[in-house]
Amino acid sequence: MPTLYYVPDACSLAPHVALEWIGAPYEAVKVQFGSKELLAVNPAGAVPTFREDDRWLLTQAGAILDYLGQKHPEAGLSGGETLRAKAEAHRWSAFLTSDLHASFWPIFVPYRYTTDKSDAARQAVADAGHKLAAKQLGVLNRHLDGRDYILEGGRSVIDAYAFPMIRWGAKLLPGGLQDFPAVQALHDRIAADPAVQKVLGREAAA
Repeated sequence: MPTLYYVPDACSLAPHVALEWIGAPYEAVKVQFGSKELLAVNPAGAVPTFREDDRWLLTQAGAILDYLGQKHPEAGLSGGETLRAKAEAHRWSAFLTSDLHASFWPIFVPYRYTTDKSDAARQAVADAGHKLAAKQLGVLNRHLDGRDYILEGGRSVIDAYAFPMIRWGAKLLPGGLQDFPAVQALHDRIAADPAVQKVLGREAAA
């Protein structure tokens, strides 16, 4: 059975949601960052880590989501099969990885971005992260205006990918998502899904 190694509320929530949407059997294993259990599977000590039946490993959320979408075409989560549909899926996957996700790192680990160990310096880094995350959420918000989902083909793995980052924005930005109504609407649409509720409950209880 395929296995997903995850940390609650991390970006591993994205393939966790996608697997539940797909509906095929899988195992979800909760781990801690850098734990011996995770390092035994993925020497990088990072999540998500996905292991197939034959023990083939795949890491990086964007790659895992693309793989799952292509592996299970019956689920209709890849975003479309035309050349441009695939390009749009890759475009937004790259945006989420390189722009939106990366904007939260100064908030999560400000000490990595300054040699000044003072609280004031680290707070300044976090404040810059808040501004950067808000900028990227603004990009997503403008794109979502008048849309139910990120891609033209309807609900996809890209929406699953965005979901944990949108949750971070709601929790970590000073104003939450109040300036991003279209992003808030996407969050609410995904969060209300019974499969997503199941995953959130599993991660909270684990």
